[in-house]
Amino acid sequence: MDIVTKRPRGTEDKLPKEIYKWHTLEKVARDTAEAYGCKEIRTPTFEHTELFQRGVGGTTDVVQKEMYTFEDKKGRSITLKPEGTAGAVRAAIENGLFNDALPLKTYYFTRCFRYETPQSGRLREFNQFGIEVFGAASPSSDVEVIALANDVITRLGVKNISLEINSIGCPACRAEYHKALKAYYEQYKDKLCDTCLERLDRNPMRLLDCKSEICSGFKDNAPLILDYLCDDCKDHFDGVKKRLDALEIKYTVNPLIVRGLDYYTNTVFEFISNEIGSQGAVCAGGRYNGLVEEIGGSLQPGLGFAMGLERMIMVMDNQQLEYEPEKKCDLYIASFDEETNIYAMTLANRLRAEGFWAEFDTAGRSFKAQMKYANKINAAYCMVIGSDELAAKSAKLKRMSDGEEIAVKLDDSFAQKLNTLIMDISL
Repeated sequence: MDIVTKRPRGTEDKLPKEIYKWHTLEKVARDTAEAYGCKEIRTPTFEHTELFQRGVGGTTDVVQKEMYTFEDKKGRSITLKPEGTAGAVRAAIENGLFNDALPLKTYYFTRCFRYETPQSGRLREFNQFGIEVFGAASPSSDVEVIALANDVITRLGVKNISLEINSIGCPACRAEYHKALKAYYEQYKDKLCDTCLERLDRNPMRLLDCKSEICSGFKDNAPLILDYLCDDCKDHFDGVKKRLDALEIKYTVNPLIVRGLDYYTNTVFEFISNEIGSQGAVCAGGRYNGLVEEIGGSLQPGLGFAMGLERMIMVMDNQQLEYEPEKKCDLYIASFDEETNIYAMTLANRLRAEGFWAEFDTAGRSFKAQMKYANKINAAYCMVIGSDELAAKSAKLKRMSDGEEIAVKLDDSFAQKLNTLIMDISL
């Protein structure tokens, strides 16, 4: 196949025949976010590379190995966004959103780009639904964000999703934990991969996130962050668990969750499916209380999550869940000659203004070919307009499912009559 007609590895085409799945997921996510008071934000597909180096963290795999980075025509380093949070924080700082009423609650749908080995549920270009909340530091905000994600999953009807939570503390208590981790991993120094050797001094928590078979085995007996939390972080985590219990949201504490990005503090969480292979997290997030200040803003607490839309659709397909039905053509208007085709065009235009999906012949097809086309597009009704119908200002609607014909007047009452018939079919 010619490379021009082949999509790049790690990308997908979202085809018209399946786009209704995306519409279902996006509508549920949008409606749920807005019920929680979140407002949509849209940020650029690419940002200055320094934003991700500073915000995401120089020791992460995302920055070290996975970013799509290039120089523009003036030599400036630009990166396609590998995640949504840093861009949302940058936008909030640059546009003075922290001067508005806090907490600031935002949501977005965005494309992200990471150069990694494509596999089931993991692409190089992928789509995320994200929530970012700024200006709320209490455990109630943590749980509200977790509850929002849980509600999206519940409203979609997805089953067998487990919630795992952890606290990775604040910079103060994490410093002590880093010392303990470093001391523990020193005994395996000769066996660590090159990446983990670099992380051992700079950010030892990243060793717990290593995916290599050798390094991942060492974490089984590693010190646990929960044993090193300061009193404030313990109280915060206890408050999160207490509120999750109050909402009857089931969870498991997993002390090995550290997340793959450096900006996280305190609460981190993952919603995990066991139906899509090793990359089982369909939604993940947590708190990032120092990120706004790190990027150049004021000290603002923040938290959020990202939900992988491709992964969620995989789970929904595996569970054979129902989507909102794909929209179908309400009426196909067949014609015989130029005069009747022009009438079909004007009638279709009026019906479209009323909200109907109406079609007529634009390809110069024969009458027989028009009827075949009406069947192919699954039109609910078909109406034939000939010279007799034009003269009488009346025609017959043919219900395509069973061939029943209904006489109709081609006057101002036609749209109302068609609407009644379409509603009857839907019932």
